[in-house]
Amino acid sequence: MSLRYFLPIYLLAYSIAAFFWRSYVVWKRTGVNPVVFKGSDSAHDFIGRIFKVLFAVIVAVVVIYAFLPGAYQYLVPIDPFERRWIKLTGIVLLLASLAWTILAQAQMGDSWRIGIDTEHNTQLVQRGVFRLSRNPIFVGMILTLFGLFLVIPNVGTLFTFLIGIVLIGIQVRLEEEYLTRSHGEKYIEYRRNVRRWI
Repeated sequence: MSLRYFLPIYLLAYSIAAFFWRSYVVWKRTGVNPVVFKGSDSAHDFIGRIFKVLFAVIVAVVVIYAFLPGAYQYLVPIDPFERRWIKLTGIVLLLASLAWTILAQAQMGDSWRIGIDTEHNTQLVQRGVFRLSRNPIFVGMILTLFGLFLVIPNVGTLFTFLIGIVLIGIQVRLEEEYLTRSHGEKYIEYRRNVRRWI
Protein backbone atom coordinates (compact mmCIF):
# COMPACT_ATOMS: atom_id res chain seq x y z
CA MET A 1 0.00 0.00 0.00
CA SER A 2 1.28 3.47 -0.88
CA LEU A 3 2.22 5.73 2.03
CA ARG A 4 -0.21 8.30 0.64
CA TYR A 5 -3.03 5.90 1.46
CA PHE A 6 -1.49 4.29 4.52
CA LEU A 7 -0.91 7.46 6.54
CA PRO A 8 -4.45 8.92 6.35
CA ILE A 9 -5.92 5.48 7.10
CA TYR A 10 -3.51 5.02 9.99
CA LEU A 11 -4.29 8.46 11.40
CA LEU A 12 -8.01 7.79 11.22
CA ALA A 13 -7.61 4.35 12.82
CA TYR A 14 -5.38 5.79 15.56
CA SER A 15 -7.85 8.58 16.32
CA ILE A 16 -10.79 6.18 16.52
CA ALA A 17 -9.01 3.42 18.46
CA ALA A 18 -6.86 5.51 20.78
CA PHE A 19 -9.25 8.36 21.60
CA PHE A 20 -12.87 8.06 20.50
CA TRP A 21 -13.63 4.36 20.96
CA ARG A 22 -12.03 3.95 24.40
CA SER A 23 -13.64 7.20 25.58
CA TYR A 24 -17.03 6.00 24.33
CA VAL A 25 -16.64 2.62 26.06
CA VAL A 26 -15.75 4.23 29.40
CA TRP A 27 -18.61 6.73 29.10
CA LYS A 28 -21.15 3.97 28.32
CA ARG A 29 -19.95 1.80 31.21
CA THR A 30 -19.60 4.49 33.86
CA GLY A 31 -21.62 7.50 32.72
CA VAL A 32 -18.45 9.57 33.24
CA ASN A 33 -17.03 11.63 30.38
CA PRO A 34 -13.35 10.57 30.33
CA VAL A 35 -12.32 13.72 28.43
CA VAL A 36 -11.63 16.07 31.32
CA PHE A 37 -9.71 18.94 29.71
CA LYS A 38 -11.83 22.06 30.14
CA GLY A 39 -11.63 25.70 29.07
CA SER A 40 -10.06 27.17 32.21
CA ASP A 41 -6.80 29.10 32.35
CA SER A 42 -5.03 26.41 34.40
CA ALA A 43 -1.74 24.88 33.28
CA HIS A 44 -3.56 21.55 32.80
CA ASP A 45 -6.18 22.95 30.44
CA PHE A 46 -3.60 25.06 28.60
CA ILE A 47 -1.64 21.90 27.87
CA GLY A 48 -4.88 20.34 26.61
CA ARG A 49 -5.37 23.17 24.14
CA ILE A 50 -1.78 22.84 22.88
CA PHE A 51 -2.32 19.08 22.41
CA LYS A 52 -5.29 19.90 20.16
CA VAL A 53 -3.18 22.32 18.11
CA LEU A 54 -0.44 19.69 17.81
CA PHE A 55 -2.96 17.12 16.57
CA ALA A 56 -4.28 19.62 14.01
CA VAL A 57 -0.72 20.16 12.75
CA ILE A 58 -0.26 16.40 12.39
CA VAL A 59 -3.50 16.12 10.42
CA ALA A 60 -2.46 19.02 8.18
CA VAL A 61 0.97 17.47 7.50
CA VAL A 62 -0.56 14.09 6.59
CA VAL A 63 -3.22 15.72 4.38
CA ILE A 64 -0.59 17.75 2.54
CA TYR A 65 1.61 14.69 2.06
CA ALA A 66 -1.27 12.50 0.87
CA PHE A 67 -3.43 14.85 -1.15
CA LEU A 68 -1.34 17.92 -2.01
CA PRO A 69 2.03 16.52 -3.11
CA GLY A 70 2.90 19.75 -4.90
CA ALA A 71 2.75 21.61 -1.58
CA TYR A 72 4.81 19.02 0.33
CA GLN A 73 8.05 20.88 -0.42
CA TYR A 74 6.85 23.71 1.84
CA LEU A 75 7.10 21.32 4.80
CA VAL A 76 10.86 21.25 4.09
CA PRO A 77 11.64 17.53 3.65
CA ILE A 78 14.78 16.35 5.47
CA ASP A 79 16.50 14.50 2.62
CA PRO A 80 19.15 12.55 4.62
CA PHE A 81 16.31 10.63 6.29
CA GLU A 82 14.63 9.74 3.00
CA ARG A 83 15.75 6.10 3.06
CA ARG A 84 13.62 3.02 2.50
CA TRP A 85 14.85 1.24 5.64
CA ILE A 86 14.12 4.34 7.74
CA LYS A 87 10.58 4.52 6.37
CA LEU A 88 10.05 0.81 7.06
CA THR A 89 11.30 1.31 10.62
CA GLY A 90 8.82 4.16 10.98
CA ILE A 91 5.93 2.01 9.73
CA VAL A 92 6.81 -0.74 12.22
CA LEU A 93 6.92 1.85 15.02
CA LEU A 94 3.54 3.27 14.00
CA LEU A 95 1.86 -0.14 13.99
CA ALA A 96 3.56 -1.30 17.19
CA SER A 97 2.74 1.91 19.04
CA LEU A 98 -0.92 1.68 18.03
CA ALA A 99 -1.16 -1.91 19.30
CA TRP A 100 0.71 -0.95 22.50
CA THR A 101 -1.58 2.04 23.12
CA ILE A 102 -4.77 0.02 22.57
CA LEU A 103 -3.49 -2.68 24.96
CA ALA A 104 -2.58 -0.11 27.64
CA GLN A 105 -5.98 1.57 27.35
CA ALA A 106 -7.78 -1.76 27.63
CA GLN A 107 -5.77 -2.57 30.76
CA MET A 108 -6.69 0.81 32.26
CA GLY A 109 -10.34 -0.15 31.98
CA ASP A 110 -12.67 2.40 33.55
CA SER A 111 -9.71 4.42 34.87
CA TRP A 112 -9.01 5.68 31.33
CA ARG A 113 -9.06 9.47 31.13
CA ILE A 114 -7.87 12.16 28.73
CA GLY A 115 -6.53 14.68 31.21
CA ILE A 116 -6.67 14.77 35.01
CA ASP A 117 -10.06 13.91 36.50
CA THR A 118 -10.24 15.58 39.92
CA GLU A 119 -13.96 14.88 40.30
CA HIS A 120 -13.99 11.07 40.22
CA ASN A 121 -11.75 8.62 42.05
CA THR A 122 -10.14 6.10 39.72
CA GLN A 123 -8.31 2.87 40.45
CA LEU A 124 -4.50 2.92 40.36
CA VAL A 125 -3.70 0.47 37.54
CA GLN A 126 -0.51 -1.54 38.09
CA ARG A 127 -1.10 -4.63 35.97
CA GLY A 128 -0.03 -5.58 32.45
CA VAL A 129 2.11 -3.03 30.65
CA PHE A 130 1.76 -0.75 33.69
CA ARG A 131 4.28 -3.04 35.39
CA LEU A 132 6.79 -1.95 32.73
CA SER A 133 5.96 1.75 32.53
CA ARG A 134 4.00 4.20 34.68
CA ASN A 135 2.92 5.97 31.49
CA PRO A 136 2.63 3.38 28.71
CA ILE A 137 0.06 5.36 26.72
CA PHE A 138 2.35 8.37 26.61
CA VAL A 139 5.21 6.07 25.57
CA GLY A 140 2.98 4.91 22.72
CA MET A 141 2.24 8.50 21.73
CA ILE A 142 5.95 9.39 21.65
CA LEU A 143 6.69 6.33 19.49
CA THR A 144 3.85 7.33 17.16
CA LEU A 145 5.26 10.83 16.72
CA PHE A 146 8.76 9.45 16.13
CA GLY A 147 7.43 6.84 13.69
CA LEU A 148 5.60 9.52 11.73
CA PHE A 149 8.80 11.56 11.50
CA LEU A 150 10.70 8.54 10.16
CA VAL A 151 8.02 7.78 7.56
CA ILE A 152 7.75 11.38 6.29
CA PRO A 153 10.79 13.25 7.60
CA ASN A 154 10.20 16.98 7.32
CA VAL A 155 10.25 20.07 9.51
CA GLY A 156 6.54 19.62 10.34
CA THR A 157 6.88 16.07 11.68
CA LEU A 158 10.13 16.96 13.45
CA PHE A 159 8.36 19.90 15.10
CA THR A 160 5.43 17.76 16.28
CA PHE A 161 7.82 15.11 17.63
CA LEU A 162 9.90 17.59 19.64
CA ILE A 163 6.97 19.66 20.91
CA GLY A 164 5.10 16.44 21.68
CA ILE A 165 7.94 15.24 23.92
CA VAL A 166 7.87 18.54 25.85
CA LEU A 167 4.06 18.56 26.22
CA ILE A 168 3.93 14.92 27.28
CA GLY A 169 6.74 15.50 29.78
CA ILE A 170 4.78 18.34 31.38
CA GLN A 171 1.47 16.44 31.36
CA VAL A 172 3.07 13.36 32.93
CA ARG A 173 4.45 15.43 35.79
CA LEU A 174 1.08 17.10 36.39
CA GLU A 175 -0.58 13.68 36.45
CA GLU A 176 2.05 12.23 38.80
CA GLU A 177 1.56 15.10 41.24
CA TYR A 178 -2.19 14.45 41.22
CA LEU A 179 -1.79 10.67 41.60
CA THR A 180 0.57 11.18 44.55
CA ARG A 181 -2.05 13.35 46.27
CA SER A 182 -4.87 11.00 45.31
CA HIS A 183 -3.31 7.61 46.11
CA GLY A 184 -0.64 8.59 48.61
CA GLU A 185 1.80 5.91 49.72
CA LYS A 186 0.38 3.37 47.27
CA TYR A 187 1.44 5.51 44.31
CA ILE A 188 4.75 6.47 45.93
CA GLU A 189 5.57 2.76 46.24
CA TYR A 190 4.51 2.21 42.63
CA ARG A 191 6.85 5.02 41.54
CA ARG A 192 9.71 3.33 43.40
CA ASN A 193 9.19 0.05 41.56
CA VAL A 194 8.25 1.14 38.01
CA ARG A 195 10.04 3.56 35.70
CA ARG A 196 8.29 6.67 34.41
CA TRP A 197 8.79 5.63 30.79
CA ILE A 198 10.14 2.12 30.28
